[in-house]
Amino acid sequence: MHELAERPTRRGVYILPNLLTTGSLFAAFVGLLWALEGHFEWCSAAILASCLFDGLDGKVARLTGATSEFGVQFDSLADVVAFGVTPAVMVHEWMLGSYGRLGVMASFLLVACGALRLARFNVQASKTTKGCNKYFVGLPIPAAGCTLASFVFFVSWLRQTSIDIPESYISGFCLALVFVLAYMMVSRIRFFSFKDFGLIKAHPFSTMVSVLLLFVLIASQPAVLGFALFLGYLLSGPIRAYIILPCRKLLRGLTSELS
Repeated sequence: MHELAERPTRRGVYILPNLLTTGSLFAAFVGLLWALEGHFEWCSAAILASCLFDGLDGKVARLTGATSEFGVQFDSLADVVAFGVTPAVMVHEWMLGSYGRLGVMASFLLVACGALRLARFNVQASKTTKGCNKYFVGLPIPAAGCTLASFVFFVSWLRQTSIDIPESYISGFCLALVFVLAYMMVSRIRFFSFKDFGLIKAHPFSTMVSVLLLFVLIASQPAVLGFALFLGYLLSGPIRAYIILPCRKLLRGLTSELS
């Protein structure tokens, strides 16, 4: 009797993460329609909403023990649309269309590299050890999509200020940003994954205060600080790989020689 009573609950828990993934896919689809209609800020908001759903589905699946191979594959397919296809169409219709074939290929490169990044992640997921959960190999595709979405809001804010920047400079930066994001997704550079909760458990109060301050800062000027946050995450990988780690290695070498 007890086993029969538990079955509907287990099925409902199993369905919940996939419903959240479907919500992410639906937001991406609506955002794609808005991009084609020229509502780029609405499309950016839809991409950020997809990111919220994408973050929730994994957390819910792990907390409820409802993880499955089907959910992993479904999540990856939804991510290709939400953070690959939708941002690529949006950025092409918004800025890159003026570059002709170059703009088309840059937009396609974003989709292709995002799909390659997800395929590599799925293949390596089963081989990843617990200690490697601290870092992603390559820029996560949600971060790439959200960087472009936040850039749309930043440019909209910039146009409302007295700062006069030629449109050619903005479109050129956008084109360069797309190429950088595409390369970072398929690179071997490691980015912090925020999956290691050891620091949070060790310092729960200070972590809560830091998150609260960060939320207040972003809420005070979301268009500027939101883009700064994603841009900072984009730069954190190369800075760690090419500056921090070599400096650490150099200091260790000097320390060993002095000792």
